Amino acid sequence: MGKIILFAMLILPWLSLFLLSKYSIKRFMPVAILGSLLVTIVFEIGYVYEWWKIQQKITPWDVITSVPLVYGIFLVGTIWVFHFAYERKFGIYIFINILVDGFYSFIALKVLISIGIYRLVNMGNLGIFLMMLTIAVIIYIYQKWQDGIMKIRE
Repeated sequence: MGKIILFAMLILPWLSLFLLSKYSIKRFMPVAILGSLLVTIVFEIGYVYEWWKIQQKITPWDVITSVPLVYGIFLVGTIWVFHFAYERKFGIYIFINILVDGFYSFIALKVLISIGIYRLVNMGNLGIFLMMLTIAVIIYIYQKWQDGIMKIRE
């Protein structure tokens, strides 16, 4: 059951991109890649400090970083969040991130833990929520910078 959920977390989000315009995908893919890189670094740190344990994996390199989470649902989810919230005010972007990150940290993660995919060790749900929200702010700033660079080139 856990492996099916992990494969779904990796593949289904990518299929959802067929519903987005090519413009949005091209525009927000760099920020999504940066966000995934930052989450990968967090997973590396979390591995060293034993914040959590990945108990089920679908690739041999899922020992430290959860590939389905980082390169599936998070990467594509970042594109969707930016597609719907970036052009609005920063407050709306943060509000949407609070909802999405809160849902993951306090509801979805509990389900994944109960299924036996992950186990929290030295980090709680609130810590994960705050890390995700911090990453959301960092990548928002990056996207603002990216937009400024693109306007200069035009």
